[in-house]
Amino acid sequence: MQHVPEPWRVKVVEPIHLPDRDTRRRRLEAAGYNVFALPAADVYIDLLTDSGTSAMSDNQWAGLMLGDESYAGARNFFSFRDTVQEITGLPFIIPTHQGRVAENLLFSTLIKPGMKVPSNNHFDTTRANIEVNGGEAVDLVIPEGRDPESEHPFKGNIDLDALDAFLAASGRQQVPVAMLTVTNNSGGGQPVSLENIRAMGEICHRHGVPFFLDACRFAENAWFIKQREPGQGHRSVRDIAADMFAAADGCTMSAKKDGLANIGGFIALRDQGLFDALRNMLIVIEGFPTYGGLAGRDLEAVARGLKEVLDERYLEFRVGQVQALWERLDAAGVPMIRPAGGHAVYLDARRFLPHLDQEVFPAQALTVALYLEGGIRGVEIGGVMFGTTDPETGQAVWPQMELVRLAIPRRVYTNSHLRYVAEVVEQLHRDASSIRGLNMVYQAPVLRHFTARFELL
Repeated sequence: MQHVPEPWRVKVVEPIHLPDRDTRRRRLEAAGYNVFALPAADVYIDLLTDSGTSAMSDNQWAGLMLGDESYAGARNFFSFRDTVQEITGLPFIIPTHQGRVAENLLFSTLIKPGMKVPSNNHFDTTRANIEVNGGEAVDLVIPEGRDPESEHPFKGNIDLDALDAFLAASGRQQVPVAMLTVTNNSGGGQPVSLENIRAMGEICHRHGVPFFLDACRFAENAWFIKQREPGQGHRSVRDIAADMFAAADGCTMSAKKDGLANIGGFIALRDQGLFDALRNMLIVIEGFPTYGGLAGRDLEAVARGLKEVLDERYLEFRVGQVQALWERLDAAGVPMIRPAGGHAVYLDARRFLPHLDQEVFPAQALTVALYLEGGIRGVEIGGVMFGTTDPETGQAVWPQMELVRLAIPRRVYTNSHLRYVAEVVEQLHRDASSIRGLNMVYQAPVLRHFTARFELL
């Protein structure tokens, strides 16, 4: 059997509707050709993100009914804390309402203007939280991670030699923390090897720099280690995940990904002094440390989801579903990041639309075309999300890759839904020359991709 069927059966259904083409065109115009501004009710297949869009299990829904909404010391906090400690081995746990608040707490506490934070690839909110605090986010992914056609099995790996040289040149006073995103979202959902994680930890500790994981997709990364890394195939995903966390001094996590929950996140760490400082800041901006901006019922849903995500039957289907979509598109000649990632298929817009220069935002143009053609909402990861302006020259600085991410929500869409997605992408690929570029007419100073507006050229 090439691809396993869903390891669950459907209990509740939500109707979805495909608006007609004229309606889709009008919705795009009203949204300024930015799919973030589309009403979700007018989206047929929503692959904008896998964050907070999972379908919760019957076990998680049962947990919601046990929500203790006491302001302090709610029983769900202890269930949440014990689960995170058991999985990560990290003793100090701070709940937050989502991952970017965990990032905000960490970086606003540690970063002073001029400091630098290395990573394989920082994702958008991580980079923004570093930069708004006056820091510089430095990407040090291996060269294969910048090559969309490379078949390297762990393209999310950080370049260890570059990291070592960077830390030696910068010094501990300039680098308050080093990050590693697992799996590497901005680089195509590509995994990081256990060997690379351990080696990064050793390098950071030799330089006296704390090492944190961005652990949003830790279970998917552990599954790839089990499947791809020599000497790991006989081990359980739970044990591999424990080794990943054992190499680190802490982690941030959005539980809206591998927590299988609709809201929630946390910081977990070993340093009690840093824990105390972060907890004090949490009280100022989020709430008491035993709820951290979450309802008790949501803490319970996260606790149960973190256990469910380590079920290897679930992970086999989850990663296999993404792989199946990738394989069909690959057979049709659609240019994508190779190999398939863990949570999404990444279309390579520069090769998909070779007639469009980067200055007219080919990845955004392809994202718009996906909705117009089939009511599918993806997300641009390219010049809109990561393009900047050189402060000295005033010239535009473009990212190396122009991608469209089709992020697959967990336990939401069946394989027949994804066959429809494949058919739409294949049709667009056949008619790619008809897709027009865009001109940006509005942008915000930070995280501009969320609210930017465009006009068709």
